[in-house]
Amino acid sequence: MKEYQSQVRKVSFGTGCTIVHPVNIYECEIGDSCFVGPFVEIQNNVLIGDRTKVQSHSFICEMVHIGNDCFIGHGVMFINDVFSKGKPAGGDSTQWKKTKIGNNVSIGSNATILPVEIADETVIGAGAVVTKDILTKGVYAGNPARKLRDL
Repeated sequence: MKEYQSQVRKVSFGTGCTIVHPVNIYECEIGDSCFVGPFVEIQNNVLIGDRTKVQSHSFICEMVHIGNDCFIGHGVMFINDVFSKGKPAGGDSTQWKKTKIGNNVSIGSNATILPVEIADETVIGAGAVVTKDILTKGVYAGNPARKLRDL
């Protein structure tokens, strides 16, 4: 049996960050005054802006950039593999795609975010599945996520 310990490894932290263990955070950048709750994994090549909060049980995979002043709710899952060849890409990162979250974005608990771009000042409802770029700020919810109203 192999055992693995949770860890924080090769992370560039800004000043004043709060991390609640256990977490797996490695080879990424986290801005100033950020909060990361327990049972969170943040993988390599992730960039999280200043004053962003990531709540418990969230997963932020490689190639995700999150802006400043964002809120990532409990259990939010980011996806970078869209099964473009009809099966998981596995370790073939050439098939993975990027996600860009703007500034002042709030993502509700248990949302799933595929490789997309989300505009500044957008709200994503709890349980939403974001499958396409959101380029106009507003409130979005559902599966697939659709605009409910302007902000």
